[in-house]
Order: sequence, then structure tokens, then C-alpha cells
Amino acid sequence: MLARLELSEDEVNAIGPQITKILGFVEQLSELDTEDIEPMTTALDVDNRWRADELKPSLTNDQALQNAPARDDNCFLVPPVLGTAGAKS
Repeated sequence: MLARLELSEDEVNAIGPQITKILGFVEQLSELDTEDIEPMTTALDVDNRWRADELKPSLTNDQALQNAPARDDNCFLVPPVLGTAGAKS
């Protein structure tokens, strides 16, 4: 219901067994004792290497905009993605 997928009867018959297997695997995982396991962001033992946030020379505004197909003083102009501003649905 949440995904609101429109599937044909053939698609339901093809995907049904796959979903059943996936849910069975998830059920197996829920049976694991994770009481003393610390949450992780990755399965690999890696450390992020963060560089210092230092101010460095960059492009001027004019340099950044010089090849823009459309610009307005200090900004790139792009076509609207979600309709026009102020448009009513």
C-alpha cells in the first residue's frame, strides 16, 4: 500500500516468491542476538580521512558563470523542475 505499485497478475506471481524469500531472510536476521553488538555504519573496518576545512583560492563569480547557458547577474538560471513559482496544484 505504501509503495502503491501497480503490478499485473503475472508480475505479482513472479515477484511473490522472491518477496517471500526476502522476508524469510529478514526474519532470520531478527533472531540474532545483537545485545552486545555496537551499531556500525559499514561492515568494513575503515576510518574516514577528513581533511581540514581550510579557505583556499577559488573561482570568482564571473569565472564560474562565464560558460553558463543562462545567467542572471550572480546566479545560474535553470528551468523549473517542479513547475513555476506560485503555480497552484
